[in-house]
Amino acid sequence: MTDSGLDGEAVVGRTRRRLAVLAVLILAGFSVLLGRLHQLQVREHARFQTLAEDNRQAFVPIVPHRGQILDIHGEALARNVRAYTLEIDPAQVRDLDGTIDRLSKIVTIEESDRKRFLRQMRDQRGLGSIAIRQHLTDEEVARFVAWKFAFPGVEVQARLFREYPQGEATAHVVGYLGRINEQDLERLEGEGLTGAYRGTDYTGKEGIEAQYEALLHGTTGWERLEVNAAGRAVRRLDRREAVSGKDLVLTIDARLQRFVLDAFAGRRGAFVALDPRDGAVIAMVSSPSFDPKLFLDGLTQADWERLALSEDRPLFNRALRGTYPPGSTFKPFMAMLGLTSGKRQPGQRFDRQGMFEYSGVKLYDKKSSCQSGVDLHRALAFSCNVYFYTLGNELGIDAISSFMGKLGFGQRTGIDLPGEASGVLPSREWKRQRFKKASQQQWFGGETLSTSIGQGYNAYTPLKMAHALSILVNGGVIRKPHVLAATLDPATGERIPVAGEVAGFVKLDPAHVDAVLRAMVDGARIGTSARAFAGAAYSVGGKTGTAQVFSLQGRKYDPDATDEDLRDHSWYIAFAPADEPRIVAAIIVENGGPGGRTAAPLMRQIFDYYFASHVEPGEEGGR
Repeated sequence: MTDSGLDGEAVVGRTRRRLAVLAVLILAGFSVLLGRLHQLQVREHARFQTLAEDNRQAFVPIVPHRGQILDIHGEALARNVRAYTLEIDPAQVRDLDGTIDRLSKIVTIEESDRKRFLRQMRDQRGLGSIAIRQHLTDEEVARFVAWKFAFPGVEVQARLFREYPQGEATAHVVGYLGRINEQDLERLEGEGLTGAYRGTDYTGKEGIEAQYEALLHGTTGWERLEVNAAGRAVRRLDRREAVSGKDLVLTIDARLQRFVLDAFAGRRGAFVALDPRDGAVIAMVSSPSFDPKLFLDGLTQADWERLALSEDRPLFNRALRGTYPPGSTFKPFMAMLGLTSGKRQPGQRFDRQGMFEYSGVKLYDKKSSCQSGVDLHRALAFSCNVYFYTLGNELGIDAISSFMGKLGFGQRTGIDLPGEASGVLPSREWKRQRFKKASQQQWFGGETLSTSIGQGYNAYTPLKMAHALSILVNGGVIRKPHVLAATLDPATGERIPVAGEVAGFVKLDPAHVDAVLRAMVDGARIGTSARAFAGAAYSVGGKTGTAQVFSLQGRKYDPDATDEDLRDHSWYIAFAPADEPRIVAAIIVENGGPGGRTAAPLMRQIFDYYFASHVEPGEEGGR
């Protein structure tokens, strides 16, 4: 065989081997392909069929209508109104800044609108459309519609917005809505409510809006749509309607709220009124207040500085969270303890000439009515300090803190509003926990004297003072304060009332209760608040209080010569009518001076209005 023949055979052999290798590779490739097809078509058929269906379908949330909030007479405190918004979907807009610039030539867009939009875009992690302007006028809507073709990804939408018709008058009770932020998203995820809030932009942040968020929000519905490859809806496959949130009826009287806030006339303070018969909160006002609508779109820097950094602290709910020394408003409860303990009898008189000496220090009460023959009745009616100094000294701090704890001092009342402060009921144990140095932890007898007249470490909220008086008026029955009166189903009209809750009982002798309350009635008739309630068309019992703001250190106190922020706080607690109380109330005017000069006259104005306008249960508009 020639060399050329050998070469040809070699080439053929190599070719055959290559073809064989290629065939093996092709066979292996087909085997892999067939295996993959088997996996897709057989083993994972169900999963991929589901994915395909999901790609073919889209679920669109239907946001429920948020429930309204009404006062006891049916006046709207929070409601929904429809308005137009201009919204941008960042995912569909290439040049966001340029788009906003061009939009501003058609629709008014302030720099604050732009900043708020960018902030919300960050908070919402770029999901869905975001409003760049809300509450568009009809003219603005018409201008945009004419130019809509030039703005892909921008739409005008008709949305429901929260409105607070009472404004500042009920802001601290009703609270407000705010946009759902990252913290809210984390909370909703932790509670397993992410799906329930699909499509929802706002949630309750304070007050009733936050406390009863679950009732107000409702149940989110959905539409199941068939979509094409471009993501456009082709037809509706299924639909579940949203269920609107419940309407809430509050115990609050909006008319009284407005009157009280106006009566404060910008002065710092708070007012709380309860119905002692069921614990219903008739009114709760903190002054100054704020406009809750500012929070719907996010506060501007100017609004934040005005509200949060102001010395007047309008965002701070003084009625619920403000803690103050109660001053002489603490004395009715000290008197009750004196009678309950047996240390005092109603008619037992003392002649101390208006002076009490303790550890070489002489404490004086210069009021002529407190000089001699002072019994419990006179001591309360004319607010005689020496009587209560001696009582506190005999009782000791342990007895005082134990009894006052039974009345709920130093504890939250349990009202159905978030953020209630517990206050401070001083005791040996409290002081040991409060201070770090051993020298500061010791309890001194002089501190007991201060406690007995409502000074020292004592600090309670106006709500607590009204609640404590309610317990006294009820003869020891503790009724939990509540703001929710009933729920209303907007679909069926079904009304479910919320009954008052008895939270406990303090054993009090009815004769002792009567002695204390009669003394408070004389306090308003001939005592420290007689001038304020002269000629009242109703009977009232009350107790003035003047709470010291700073230590005088031996100096004589002159309110007119003292800086306003260092002047005494002005207190008054009261109940009326005296024989069958329908209202108990507490009021404080910060730095208002003596209780009989400021707080008591203000209470008189409020009570006059209340009894002139009040309608009893069963009558038209009543509770």
